[in-house]
Amino acid sequence: MRTAMRVLVILLLGVAPAWAVLGEYESSISVDQQFLKGEIREQARPGYKLHQITASNGTTVREFVSPNGKVFGVAWSGQFAPNMQQLLGSYFPELDQAARSQVRRRGGPLVVRTDKLVLVSAGHMRSFHGHAYVPSLLPNNVSAEVVR
Repeated sequence: MRTAMRVLVILLLGVAPAWAVLGEYESSISVDQQFLKGEIREQARPGYKLHQITASNGTTVREFVSPNGKVFGVAWSGQFAPNMQQLLGSYFPELDQAARSQVRRRGGPLVVRTDKLVLVSAGHMRSFHGHAYVPSLLPNNVSAEVVR
């Protein structure tokens, strides 16, 4: 249980404080690029846009944007866990409540599935990865599987 609490604290506090906020508009992506001092690539995909920011330290953030301009999903990988409160915005209480109520296997991923949020986060020092999405914001004909 102590290990699970340590992982949760690391995820909650994070060390990289700026990412696009889940459920907010696409305009926050340029702020992320400036913060990460990274290179951004935008790709049009069937039914959504993918913005991928790669920082010089190897951190990669992928932000999935619906045709109406809202961030419906985010995915990350890199040396540091993101600041989950910043990343999830108004969806953070869902994570907080679900994480407190679940018993996790030692070393296993944090998996949260509610009506409002789906999140999977795993990793260890210097190797974190995960993804989160809002089921109600998924564009028509876009599967949740694209958020990876």
